[in-house]
Amino acid sequence: MPSADDAPTRRIVELIATGAARSRTEIATALGVAPSTVGIRVQSLLDAGILREAGEGTSRGGRRPRVLQLAEAGTILTADLGGGHARIGRHTLGGALDRIETIAIDLSEGPERTLERVSEVFDRFAENASVRAIGVGLPGPVVVETGSVEQPSRMPGWPGFRVGEHLTARHDVPVIVDNDANLAALGEHTSQLGGDGHSITVKAGTAIGSGIIVDGRVHRGATGAAGDITHTRIDGSGDIPCSCGNTGCLETVASGASLVRQMRERGHQAVHTTEDVLALARDADPEATTLVRTAGTHLGQALSGVVNFFNPHAVFLTGSMSGSEPFLAAVRSRVYEACHPLVTQTLRIEAARTGADAILLGAARLAMDRLEMPVA
Repeated sequence: MPSADDAPTRRIVELIATGAARSRTEIATALGVAPSTVGIRVQSLLDAGILREAGEGTSRGGRRPRVLQLAEAGTILTADLGGGHARIGRHTLGGALDRIETIAIDLSEGPERTLERVSEVFDRFAENASVRAIGVGLPGPVVVETGSVEQPSRMPGWPGFRVGEHLTARHDVPVIVDNDANLAALGEHTSQLGGDGHSITVKAGTAIGSGIIVDGRVHRGATGAAGDITHTRIDGSGDIPCSCGNTGCLETVASGASLVRQMRERGHQAVHTTEDVLALARDADPEATTLVRTAGTHLGQALSGVVNFFNPHAVFLTGSMSGSEPFLAAVRSRVYEACHPLVTQTLRIEAARTGADAILLGAARLAMDRLEMPVA
Protein backbone atom coordinates (compact mmCIF):
# COMPACT_ATOMS: atom_id res chain seq x y z
CA MET A 1 0.00 0.00 0.00
CA PRO A 2 1.36 3.49 -0.76
CA SER A 3 2.85 5.35 2.16
CA ALA A 4 2.05 8.83 3.44
CA ASP A 5 5.14 10.03 1.59
CA ASP A 6 3.27 9.39 -1.67
CA ALA A 7 0.64 12.03 -0.86
CA PRO A 8 2.57 15.08 -2.18
CA THR A 9 3.43 13.18 -5.35
CA ARG A 10 -0.21 12.24 -5.93
CA ARG A 11 -1.16 15.86 -5.26
CA ILE A 12 1.22 16.99 -8.01
CA VAL A 13 -0.48 14.63 -10.46
CA GLU A 14 -3.88 16.00 -9.43
CA LEU A 15 -2.78 19.63 -9.84
CA ILE A 16 -1.46 18.94 -13.34
CA ALA A 17 -4.49 16.85 -14.33
CA THR A 18 -7.01 19.50 -13.26
CA GLY A 19 -5.06 22.41 -14.76
CA ALA A 20 -4.58 24.02 -11.34
CA ALA A 21 -0.84 24.12 -12.00
CA ARG A 22 1.21 23.84 -15.18
CA SER A 23 4.80 24.30 -14.06
CA ARG A 24 7.13 23.46 -11.21
CA THR A 25 6.84 27.02 -9.87
CA GLU A 26 3.04 26.89 -9.84
CA ILE A 27 3.13 23.49 -8.11
CA ALA A 28 5.48 24.81 -5.43
CA THR A 29 3.15 27.77 -4.83
CA ALA A 30 0.04 25.57 -4.65
CA LEU A 31 1.65 23.09 -2.24
CA GLY A 32 3.55 25.67 -0.21
CA VAL A 33 6.81 23.73 -0.44
CA ALA A 34 10.31 24.50 -1.65
CA PRO A 35 10.90 24.48 -5.43
CA SER A 36 13.75 22.03 -4.91
CA THR A 37 11.37 19.53 -3.30
CA VAL A 38 8.93 19.90 -6.18
CA GLY A 39 11.74 19.48 -8.68
CA ILE A 40 12.76 16.13 -7.21
CA ARG A 41 9.21 14.76 -7.19
CA VAL A 42 8.41 16.04 -10.67
CA GLN A 43 11.55 14.39 -12.01
CA SER A 44 10.48 11.06 -10.49
CA LEU A 45 7.11 11.40 -12.25
CA LEU A 46 8.83 12.26 -15.53
CA ASP A 47 11.13 9.25 -15.20
CA ALA A 48 8.11 7.00 -14.48
CA GLY A 49 6.31 8.25 -17.58
CA ILE A 50 3.40 9.71 -15.60
CA LEU A 51 4.22 13.31 -16.54
CA ARG A 52 5.82 14.79 -19.62
CA GLU A 53 7.19 18.20 -20.56
CA ALA A 54 5.28 19.98 -23.33
CA GLY A 55 7.20 23.05 -24.36
CA GLU A 56 7.76 26.33 -22.58
CA GLY A 57 5.28 28.60 -20.84
CA THR A 58 5.18 32.36 -20.56
CA SER A 59 8.02 33.97 -18.66
CA ARG A 60 7.20 36.24 -15.73
CA GLY A 61 10.77 37.37 -15.51
CA GLY A 62 13.71 35.01 -15.85
CA ARG A 63 13.71 31.64 -17.59
CA ARG A 64 10.59 30.35 -19.31
CA PRO A 65 8.96 27.60 -17.23
CA ARG A 66 8.66 24.10 -18.68
CA VAL A 67 4.98 23.21 -19.12
CA LEU A 68 3.99 19.90 -17.50
CA GLN A 69 1.22 17.59 -18.70
CA LEU A 70 -0.06 14.13 -17.90
CA ALA A 71 1.45 11.48 -20.13
CA GLU A 72 -0.62 8.58 -21.41
CA ALA A 73 0.23 6.66 -18.31
CA GLY A 74 -2.91 4.81 -17.42
CA THR A 75 -6.46 5.08 -16.23
CA ILE A 76 -8.63 4.63 -13.15
CA LEU A 77 -11.81 2.54 -13.30
CA THR A 78 -14.82 2.98 -11.03
CA ALA A 79 -18.22 1.38 -10.44
CA ASP A 80 -21.35 2.53 -8.63
CA LEU A 81 -23.51 -0.52 -7.84
CA GLY A 82 -27.21 0.02 -7.24
CA GLY A 83 -30.10 -2.36 -6.76
CA GLY A 84 -30.95 -2.69 -10.44
CA HIS A 85 -28.10 -1.09 -12.36
CA ALA A 86 -24.43 -0.21 -12.18
CA ARG A 87 -22.75 2.92 -13.56
CA ILE A 88 -19.17 2.25 -14.58
CA GLY A 89 -16.63 4.97 -15.27
CA ARG A 90 -13.19 5.43 -16.74
CA HIS A 91 -11.06 8.32 -15.48
CA THR A 92 -7.78 10.05 -16.13
CA LEU A 93 -5.14 9.77 -13.43
CA GLY A 94 -6.37 13.15 -12.22
CA GLY A 95 -9.85 11.72 -11.61
CA ALA A 96 -11.72 13.31 -14.55
CA LEU A 97 -14.39 11.13 -16.17
CA ASP A 98 -13.86 10.36 -19.84
CA ARG A 99 -16.28 7.44 -20.32
CA ILE A 100 -19.42 6.10 -18.61
CA GLU A 101 -21.53 3.02 -19.23
CA THR A 102 -24.65 1.84 -17.41
CA ILE A 103 -25.54 -1.85 -17.23
CA ALA A 104 -28.39 -3.80 -15.68
CA ILE A 105 -27.50 -5.86 -12.60
CA ASP A 106 -29.36 -7.66 -9.83
CA LEU A 107 -27.59 -7.57 -6.47
CA SER A 108 -29.74 -10.47 -5.30
CA GLU A 109 -27.82 -12.71 -7.72
CA GLY A 110 -24.88 -12.50 -5.33
CA PRO A 111 -21.46 -10.89 -5.51
CA GLU A 112 -19.61 -13.19 -7.91
CA ARG A 113 -22.13 -13.03 -10.79
CA THR A 114 -22.71 -9.30 -10.27
CA LEU A 115 -19.02 -8.40 -10.14
CA GLU A 116 -18.26 -10.50 -13.20
CA ARG A 117 -20.68 -8.36 -15.21
CA VAL A 118 -18.94 -5.25 -13.91
CA SER A 119 -15.53 -6.74 -14.69
CA GLU A 120 -16.55 -7.39 -18.28
CA VAL A 121 -17.08 -3.65 -18.72
CA PHE A 122 -13.81 -2.97 -16.89
CA ASP A 123 -12.07 -5.22 -19.43
CA ARG A 124 -13.51 -3.23 -22.34
CA PHE A 125 -12.55 0.07 -20.72
CA ALA A 126 -9.02 -1.24 -20.14
CA GLU A 127 -8.37 -1.97 -23.81
CA ASN A 128 -5.31 -0.01 -24.97
CA ALA A 129 -4.92 1.50 -21.51
CA SER A 130 -3.04 0.58 -18.36
CA VAL A 131 -5.38 0.37 -15.36
CA ARG A 132 -3.69 1.78 -12.26
CA ALA A 133 -6.48 1.41 -9.65
CA ILE A 134 -10.19 0.65 -9.22
CA GLY A 135 -12.78 2.29 -6.94
CA VAL A 136 -16.18 0.74 -6.14
CA GLY A 137 -19.25 2.11 -4.35
CA LEU A 138 -21.71 -0.27 -2.67
CA PRO A 139 -25.22 0.52 -1.35
CA GLY A 140 -24.58 -0.69 2.17
CA PRO A 141 -22.25 -0.35 5.18
CA VAL A 142 -18.69 -1.17 4.11
CA VAL A 143 -15.69 -2.33 6.11
CA VAL A 144 -13.08 -0.38 4.16
CA GLU A 145 -10.16 -2.41 5.52
CA THR A 146 -11.55 -5.63 4.02
CA GLY A 147 -13.61 -4.17 1.17
CA SER A 148 -16.70 -6.06 2.32
CA VAL A 149 -20.25 -5.08 3.21
CA GLU A 150 -21.63 -5.58 6.70
CA GLN A 151 -25.32 -6.01 7.54
CA PRO A 152 -26.58 -4.67 4.20
CA SER A 153 -30.27 -4.68 3.34
CA ARG A 154 -31.47 -6.28 0.12
CA MET A 155 -28.01 -7.76 -0.66
CA PRO A 156 -28.30 -11.54 -0.05
CA GLY A 157 -25.00 -13.35 -0.28
CA TRP A 158 -22.91 -10.18 0.05
CA PRO A 159 -22.21 -9.91 3.82
CA GLY A 160 -18.57 -10.75 4.47
CA PHE A 161 -17.70 -11.11 0.79
CA ARG A 162 -14.39 -9.30 0.17
CA VAL A 163 -15.17 -7.29 -2.93
CA GLY A 164 -11.79 -5.57 -2.97
CA GLU A 165 -9.80 -8.80 -2.81
CA HIS A 166 -12.02 -10.40 -5.46
CA LEU A 167 -11.52 -7.55 -7.93
CA THR A 168 -7.80 -7.26 -7.17
CA ALA A 169 -7.36 -10.94 -8.02
CA ARG A 170 -9.41 -10.47 -11.21
CA HIS A 171 -7.68 -7.29 -12.47
CA ASP A 172 -4.33 -7.30 -10.62
CA VAL A 173 -4.56 -3.66 -9.47
CA PRO A 174 -5.25 -1.96 -6.11
CA VAL A 175 -9.00 -1.72 -5.33
CA ILE A 176 -10.76 0.56 -2.84
CA VAL A 177 -14.36 -0.14 -1.78
CA ASP A 178 -16.62 2.20 0.20
CA ASN A 179 -20.23 3.02 0.91
CA ASP A 180 -21.88 4.93 -1.93
CA ALA A 181 -22.99 7.80 0.34
CA ASN A 182 -19.40 8.37 1.49
CA LEU A 183 -18.20 8.38 -2.11
CA ALA A 184 -20.95 10.78 -3.20
CA ALA A 185 -19.93 13.09 -0.37
CA LEU A 186 -16.28 12.94 -1.39
CA GLY A 187 -17.07 13.48 -5.08
CA GLU A 188 -19.29 16.49 -4.44
CA HIS A 189 -16.94 18.00 -1.87
CA THR A 190 -13.91 17.69 -4.14
CA SER A 191 -15.82 19.21 -7.03
CA GLN A 192 -17.00 22.23 -5.04
CA LEU A 193 -14.49 22.74 -2.23
CA GLY A 194 -11.34 20.99 -3.46
CA GLY A 195 -9.11 19.14 -1.04
CA ASP A 196 -9.89 21.17 2.09
CA GLY A 197 -12.88 22.18 4.22
CA HIS A 198 -15.76 20.34 5.88
CA SER A 199 -19.08 19.29 4.38
CA ILE A 200 -22.08 16.99 4.68
CA THR A 201 -23.69 15.46 1.60
CA VAL A 202 -27.15 13.94 1.94
CA LYS A 203 -28.61 11.66 -0.70
CA ALA A 204 -32.38 12.06 -0.49
CA GLY A 205 -34.20 9.75 -2.86
CA THR A 206 -36.09 6.50 -2.37
CA ALA A 207 -33.93 6.09 0.74
CA ILE A 208 -31.76 8.55 2.68
CA GLY A 209 -27.99 8.33 3.11
CA SER A 210 -25.27 10.79 4.03
CA GLY A 211 -21.53 11.21 4.21
CA ILE A 212 -19.23 13.53 6.17
CA ILE A 213 -16.04 15.11 4.87
CA VAL A 214 -13.49 16.54 7.33
CA ASP A 215 -10.53 18.48 5.95
CA GLY A 216 -11.24 17.06 2.51
CA ARG A 217 -11.28 13.42 3.62
CA VAL A 218 -14.07 10.95 4.39
CA HIS A 219 -14.86 10.69 8.10
CA ARG A 220 -16.12 7.15 8.81
CA GLY A 221 -16.14 7.02 12.59
CA ALA A 222 -15.23 4.14 14.88
CA THR A 223 -17.34 1.51 13.11
CA GLY A 224 -17.80 3.11 9.70
CA ALA A 225 -21.28 4.44 10.52
CA ALA A 226 -20.45 8.16 10.79
CA GLY A 227 -22.95 10.39 9.03
CA ASP A 228 -25.80 7.90 9.02
CA ILE A 229 -28.73 10.15 9.92
CA THR A 230 -31.23 7.75 8.36
CA HIS A 231 -32.22 6.30 11.72
CA THR A 232 -32.42 9.53 13.69
CA ARG A 233 -35.65 9.61 15.69
CA ILE A 234 -37.95 12.42 14.55
CA ASP A 235 -40.39 14.21 16.85
CA GLY A 236 -43.99 13.74 15.80
CA SER A 237 -43.18 10.95 13.36
CA GLY A 238 -45.50 8.49 15.04
CA ASP A 239 -44.74 4.82 15.55
CA ILE A 240 -44.05 3.72 11.97
CA PRO A 241 -41.67 0.73 12.12
CA CYS A 242 -38.28 1.07 10.44
CA SER A 243 -36.00 -1.56 8.90
CA CYS A 244 -33.56 -1.02 11.80
CA GLY A 245 -36.13 -2.33 14.28
CA ASN A 246 -37.00 1.02 15.85
CA THR A 247 -39.94 3.28 15.11
CA GLY A 248 -40.18 6.90 14.03
CA CYS A 249 -36.86 7.05 12.17
CA LEU A 250 -36.16 9.77 9.61
CA GLU A 251 -36.41 7.23 6.78
CA THR A 252 -40.01 6.44 7.70
CA VAL A 253 -41.21 10.03 7.20
CA ALA A 254 -38.73 11.79 4.89
CA SER A 255 -37.56 9.27 2.28
CA GLY A 256 -39.06 8.98 -1.17
CA ALA A 257 -40.39 5.53 -0.28
CA SER A 258 -42.23 7.00 2.71
CA LEU A 259 -43.79 9.71 0.54
CA VAL A 260 -45.04 7.06 -1.89
CA ARG A 261 -46.53 5.11 1.02
CA GLN A 262 -48.23 8.20 2.47
CA MET A 263 -49.68 9.26 -0.89
CA ARG A 264 -51.10 5.79 -1.47
CA GLU A 265 -52.57 5.80 2.04
CA ARG A 266 -54.36 9.01 1.00
CA GLY A 267 -55.92 7.28 -1.98
CA HIS A 268 -53.40 8.11 -4.74
CA GLN A 269 -53.08 4.55 -6.04
CA ALA A 270 -51.46 5.71 -9.30
CA VAL A 271 -48.39 6.80 -7.32
CA HIS A 272 -45.64 4.15 -7.45
CA THR A 273 -42.30 6.01 -7.33
CA THR A 274 -40.65 9.01 -5.72
CA GLU A 275 -40.72 10.75 -9.09
CA ASP A 276 -44.50 10.29 -9.22
CA VAL A 277 -44.80 12.23 -5.95
CA LEU A 278 -42.39 14.93 -7.09
CA ALA A 279 -44.25 15.31 -10.40
CA LEU A 280 -47.50 15.89 -8.52
CA ALA A 281 -45.77 18.45 -6.30
CA ARG A 282 -44.47 20.28 -9.39
CA ASP A 283 -48.05 20.38 -10.62
CA ALA A 284 -49.07 22.00 -7.31
CA ASP A 285 -50.99 19.01 -5.96
CA PRO A 286 -51.65 20.17 -2.38
CA GLU A 287 -51.15 16.80 -0.68
CA ALA A 288 -47.94 16.00 -2.55
CA THR A 289 -46.55 19.49 -1.96
CA THR A 290 -47.33 19.32 1.75
CA LEU A 291 -45.68 15.92 2.09
CA VAL A 292 -42.56 17.06 0.22
CA ARG A 293 -42.24 20.18 2.39
CA THR A 294 -42.81 18.16 5.55
CA ALA A 295 -40.12 15.69 4.47
CA GLY A 296 -37.70 18.61 4.01
CA THR A 297 -38.56 19.91 7.46
CA HIS A 298 -37.92 16.50 9.01
CA LEU A 299 -34.57 16.23 7.24
CA GLY A 300 -33.68 19.75 8.38
CA GLN A 301 -34.52 18.76 11.95
CA ALA A 302 -32.18 15.76 11.76
CA LEU A 303 -29.46 17.84 10.13
CA SER A 304 -29.64 20.74 12.57
CA GLY A 305 -28.09 18.79 15.44
CA VAL A 306 -25.30 17.57 13.16
CA VAL A 307 -24.66 21.07 11.78
CA ASN A 308 -24.59 22.62 15.26
CA PHE A 309 -22.09 20.03 16.43
CA PHE A 310 -19.95 19.75 13.30
CA ASN A 311 -20.05 23.35 11.95
CA PRO A 312 -19.43 22.46 8.27
CA HIS A 313 -18.76 24.85 5.42
CA ALA A 314 -21.57 23.33 3.33
CA VAL A 315 -24.47 20.91 3.22
CA PHE A 316 -25.04 19.43 -0.25
CA LEU A 317 -28.25 17.63 -1.18
CA THR A 318 -28.29 15.03 -3.92
CA GLY A 319 -30.75 12.37 -5.04
CA SER A 320 -34.10 12.80 -6.76
CA MET A 321 -35.66 14.90 -4.00
CA SER A 322 -32.89 17.50 -4.09
CA GLY A 323 -34.34 18.84 -7.34
CA SER A 324 -37.55 19.87 -5.56
CA GLU A 325 -37.44 23.53 -4.52
CA PRO A 326 -40.10 23.09 -1.79
CA PHE A 327 -38.02 20.27 -0.30
CA LEU A 328 -34.77 22.25 -0.46
CA ALA A 329 -36.40 25.39 0.96
CA ALA A 330 -37.85 23.43 3.87
CA VAL A 331 -34.44 21.91 4.71
CA ARG A 332 -32.82 25.36 4.65
CA SER A 333 -35.55 26.94 6.74
CA ARG A 334 -35.40 24.31 9.47
CA VAL A 335 -31.60 24.27 9.70
CA TYR A 336 -31.28 28.05 9.82
CA GLU A 337 -34.05 28.24 12.40
CA ALA A 338 -32.68 25.53 14.67
CA CYS A 339 -28.92 26.24 14.53
CA HIS A 340 -26.79 28.84 16.29
CA PRO A 341 -26.28 31.97 14.12
CA LEU A 342 -22.49 31.60 14.24
CA VAL A 343 -22.77 28.08 12.84
CA THR A 344 -24.89 29.19 9.88
CA GLN A 345 -23.06 32.49 9.27
CA THR A 346 -21.31 31.21 6.13
CA LEU A 347 -23.09 27.87 5.75
CA ARG A 348 -24.11 26.85 2.23
CA ILE A 349 -27.14 24.56 1.85
CA GLU A 350 -27.69 23.76 -1.80
CA ALA A 351 -28.36 21.07 -4.36
CA ALA A 352 -25.32 19.09 -5.45
CA ARG A 353 -23.82 19.85 -8.86
CA THR A 354 -22.20 16.55 -9.77
CA GLY A 355 -25.48 14.64 -9.97
CA ALA A 356 -25.24 10.93 -10.70
CA ASP A 357 -21.48 11.25 -11.28
CA ALA A 358 -20.72 12.08 -7.64
CA ILE A 359 -20.18 8.47 -6.56
CA LEU A 360 -17.89 7.70 -9.51
CA LEU A 361 -15.88 10.89 -8.89
CA GLY A 362 -15.55 10.03 -5.20
CA ALA A 363 -14.50 6.47 -6.03
CA ALA A 364 -11.85 7.80 -8.40
CA ARG A 365 -10.59 10.18 -5.73
CA LEU A 366 -10.14 7.33 -3.25
CA ALA A 367 -8.61 5.11 -5.92
CA MET A 368 -6.03 7.82 -6.58
CA ASP A 369 -4.84 7.27 -3.00
CA ARG A 370 -4.01 3.68 -3.99
CA LEU A 371 -1.86 4.63 -6.96
CA GLU A 372 1.66 3.29 -6.76
CA MET A 373 3.71 6.45 -7.14
CA PRO A 374 7.44 6.51 -7.87
CA VAL A 375 9.74 7.08 -4.91
CA ALA A 376 11.28 10.55 -5.11
